[in-house]
Amino acid sequence: MKRKEKSEQKKTYGHMAGVILTGGSSKRYGKNKAFLEIGGIRLIDRITEDMKNIFKRVILVTNEKKGYEYLGIPLVEDLIKGLGPIGGIYTGLMSISCQAGFFVACDMPFINKHLVRYMVDIQDNHAAVVPSVANDIEPLHAIYAQSCLGPIRNLIDSKRYQVRLFYDQVPVRYVKEDEIRRFGSPSRAFLNINTPDEFATIQSLLKA
Repeated sequence: MKRKEKSEQKKTYGHMAGVILTGGSSKRYGKNKAFLEIGGIRLIDRITEDMKNIFKRVILVTNEKKGYEYLGIPLVEDLIKGLGPIGGIYTGLMSISCQAGFFVACDMPFINKHLVRYMVDIQDNHAAVVPSVANDIEPLHAIYAQSCLGPIRNLIDSKRYQVRLFYDQVPVRYVKEDEIRRFGSPSRAFLNINTPDEFATIQSLLKA
């Protein structure tokens, strides 16, 4: 049994890419969150390593390439700058040759790799796989297929930049809370850092 679990943990996917989104300096935080350290490890290092353990191809979408070169993964600038997450998703899909990508924000330090693999395995013919807990969804911990490009481009052209606005135009597989809890706490898996106070809270939790 232990050998089987070890083999599953090493499984990497080639039909889907891992796409990390980083927006650079955060207005709410005041500096680039990707370089914050938790347990002595930068957020961007932590999430890049996690993605490499799941996907054979990993790219980083950033408008500030300087400082990320050491990661050894392709760095891609937004094709249309200033749009926020939807621009990053659009750029990511345009930049990968795979049929789909798993998109994640760089400020989510506790990605559950088992949950991510589960999401990949249940994609089937869905254009998007999106976690949903209570009334909240996680658009930046989600899978988007190439078939999302048209609806996303239509939103951009109409100057509507909320990611979830195209969900009613494509087949979406929502991952419900009971499914997510099989792998761990949703609050931990989707935890992201927006402010220095939130970062301090995370640091204190790790010390507890």
